[in-house]
Amino acid sequence: MDYSNFAAYYDALTKNVEYEKRADRLHYLIRQYIRTETDGTLLTDLACGTGSLCESLARRGYDVIGVDNSPAMLSAAMEKKMQSGLPIQYLCQDMRELDMFGTIDVTVCMLDSLNHLETAEDWQRVFDRVSLFAQPGGLFLFDMNTLYKHREILADKAFIYDLPDVFCAWENRLLEDNATVEEQLTFFERDGESYYRSEECITERAYPAETVRGFLRKAGLELAAEFDADAGLDTPEQLSPVTETTQRILFVARKPL
Repeated sequence: MDYSNFAAYYDALTKNVEYEKRADRLHYLIRQYIRTETDGTLLTDLACGTGSLCESLARRGYDVIGVDNSPAMLSAAMEKKMQSGLPIQYLCQDMRELDMFGTIDVTVCMLDSLNHLETAEDWQRVFDRVSLFAQPGGLFLFDMNTLYKHREILADKAFIYDLPDVFCAWENRLLEDNATVEEQLTFFERDGESYYRSEECITERAYPAETVRGFLRKAGLELAAEFDADAGLDTPEQLSPVTETTQRILFVARKPL
């Protein structure tokens, strides 16, 4: 799915994501856990979307390569790059077929992007490709929505976003597997006195944390730590443990030396 409709409204709908704070946390964790012989600055952002996190990480000194399979998302990311002048590279690739030019110090995949993959086999393919291109001692930091979030927070709920230039009706439906949420987004974009309607249907699937740890082990990656991804963002080093009501888990994995 290329999210061509969603790309036009993505930034407006994700203003509450706090990219700078999430970049601060990633920077802190990278400094804590990196074990490569290099300086650890070559970083790939998988499913980078419109490039907001790439921009934030580039400002912190990383050599960033943003990867996404949506030309529309990457077009928005390139516009940001032209405005900021930051030396970010962007590649249009499916992360299941990740193909880099060499080894990478750090790979990140944030904001439940992995949940958008359709099958467990897709997750394993991504982890295998990340492992293949990871420097020994390099890191893979990613987050995922939990089963709790899908079943208790998102399931069969509706959300309304009434923004200056677009109105969005967001309706969720929990599917029979009790793990997958189907998200129907209907956009009404303002153009003078008229509105233009477009739609996007997105599916996200959650897995038990132990299943994800199994994907890592099979890919030859070791789990270094896991935290509540959304807790304590005001202080990067204030890391909270995962609980039964954690909505998004942040995993820190490493390629063995």
